[in-house]
Amino acid sequence: MSDFWRLDATAQAALVREKSVKPIELVEAAIARIASLNPKLNAVVTPMFDRARAEAAVTPADGPFTGVPFLLKDLLAEYAGVRLTEGSAFLDGRYTPEADSELTRRLRRAGLIVLGKTNTPEFGILPTTEPRLFGPTRNPWSLDRTPGGSSGGSAAAVAAGLVAMAHANDGGGSIRIPASCCGLFGLKPTRGRNPLGPFYGDIFGGLVVEHAVTRSVRDSAALLDATAGPDLGDPYTAPPPARPFLEEINRPPECLRVAFTSRAATGVPVHADCARAVEDAAKLCEDLGHDVTEALPDLEGDVISQAFITVWSAGTAWGIDDWARRSRQTPSADRFEPLTWALYEMGNRRRAADYLLAVQDLQRVSRQVAHFFVEYDVWLSPTLAEPPLPLGSFDPTPDNPMQGIFRAAQFVPFTPIFNATGQPAMSVPLFWNQENLPIGVQFAGRYGDEATLFRLAAQLEQARPWAGRWPTL
Repeated sequence: MSDFWRLDATAQAALVREKSVKPIELVEAAIARIASLNPKLNAVVTPMFDRARAEAAVTPADGPFTGVPFLLKDLLAEYAGVRLTEGSAFLDGRYTPEADSELTRRLRRAGLIVLGKTNTPEFGILPTTEPRLFGPTRNPWSLDRTPGGSSGGSAAAVAAGLVAMAHANDGGGSIRIPASCCGLFGLKPTRGRNPLGPFYGDIFGGLVVEHAVTRSVRDSAALLDATAGPDLGDPYTAPPPARPFLEEINRPPECLRVAFTSRAATGVPVHADCARAVEDAAKLCEDLGHDVTEALPDLEGDVISQAFITVWSAGTAWGIDDWARRSRQTPSADRFEPLTWALYEMGNRRRAADYLLAVQDLQRVSRQVAHFFVEYDVWLSPTLAEPPLPLGSFDPTPDNPMQGIFRAAQFVPFTPIFNATGQPAMSVPLFWNQENLPIGVQFAGRYGDEATLFRLAAQLEQARPWAGRWPTL
């Protein structure tokens, strides 16, 4: 039983199908590991152990992951009868959904058994997971470092083997950032690939998408097969795939035209370890037969940054007002962290025209990037500009509540571009630095073309396996 945590979700599901183990055995093993390691990590903030045991005791849904333990990020994906906080004291004890979100329904139909909810920064704003409500989640590779954010609780849990994969979402890098910090595979799907309903049709002008962090490429592909597809009434949908994503990982990629860069469009400096990780990945791609060229589109970094902060501040104001309406409360500064309230006030000062101008600017960036992908199949860059930072790096200062956002702009210059364009992008764990900290690299593909990324990821995973690398907790 103690060895189940070493298996990916696909292998655990195979044991259940073969009747080698029962779902309750997997669930009890995962609960035991959470009990043992979560006090060090603070990754799981809302245990659901009794519910999970009851579900495992009967026959779970017959799906690709029947009986496999899973964790939900405490942001967006709602589970009926279980509190939702989104990392904020404003919601803690104030909101318990009466119905599952559509994504949660699909996860449960896939046979997954939810053991609990994972930590997230307040409303998923920062690229670290240190909410005032629950305290910091710690990186299993170095307990004084951030696991990234906003899906840091999920990533820390998977990296430590509490579960084989966990729910995550991404509005500016929140799947790829913690995947990089924790040595995991993290794919941000194409805009509209997974549903946001029934509570939302679109979040932040299409920046936000749902999926997961995983240890293996095949888990990510099979999970996306299980959850992808439009929901009734969705405002837009992703192009349908040619075949199941799980089939793609067994199809070797053709010779790909790979563009790579270590330079950020915003001009922020990139740590030598992150640049080396890209050079190493570019060399690996070349060795695998791909056509690799150093190149990047001509983008106006300042325009991207200004448009993003406008959309994020407007989105924060909308989010708080939405929750105030849904939970029948009145927002006030003392109910929120300083950064959240500063963004709320900034968003309220923005005019509707300011928001639409920012959307227009991001759509112009999307067209520029799309033209770049006429010449190239894949764009390789660092996932982050720095290795995992010490906890506390994003704290506000007494005179500047926005300090965390300014620090985030230095840490995360590469991932937000693909939230703006809606393209799929993935962080792949191919490099560890001399401190044994994982350094992910980001590969982005054309809009709607997760297939190419999955084929490439499977090839990279075979050439440079990472499954055997575990933090020494």
